[in-house]
Amino acid sequence: MRPETRAMRRRRQQLSDDETLEILRRGSYGTLAVIGDGGYPYAVPVNYVWHEGHIYLHCATTGHKLDAIAADDRVSFCVVDADDVVPAEFTTYFRSAIAFGRAHVVEDPGEKLASLQALGRKYYPGHEDALAAEVKAGHDRLVMVRVDVERVTGKEAIELVRKRAQGAGADGDEQGAAGADGAERDTAGADA
Repeated sequence: MRPETRAMRRRRQQLSDDETLEILRRGSYGTLAVIGDGGYPYAVPVNYVWHEGHIYLHCATTGHKLDAIAADDRVSFCVVDADDVVPAEFTTYFRSAIAFGRAHVVEDPGEKLASLQALGRKYYPGHEDALAAEVKAGHDRLVMVRVDVERVTGKEAIELVRKRAQGAGADGDEQGAAGADGAERDTAGADA
């Protein structure tokens, strides 16, 4: 069953799937949101990597995130790509992406190692020897979590949409990349 899709109210500001996935690829951190204790939302900023069409993050072997995922695997994951406050205009030029999906503890040793190495290369590129030593030392003391993304949505400030349209000339697509209906798209099976 796919998560319910809600049409974006300000469709002109919706990013395409490709733009949204690019935000997920390049983000320096994201916020994982789970259904926490007592049904309250629990959102926590984490380091992550987009690897082979999934979001991977690491955590301790016990804790709130893992307890929440074990109780209900539905999650969302938000990455803020731009956050430029413009006081004179009483606004923020923002760009962000949200992925919706299901989170699972990685059980396969090969997948755990590959995703941990991908995470390490993202944050410490060009240091393979040091990364290998760190992975070896910490591999058994952590858990890798994989988010299987079911759908994504991205949005940017109307000011950024207008700048992009001006750059495209008179034929610019002011509707945004989402298309005329503005519907969010299902990404199940997409490996971007």
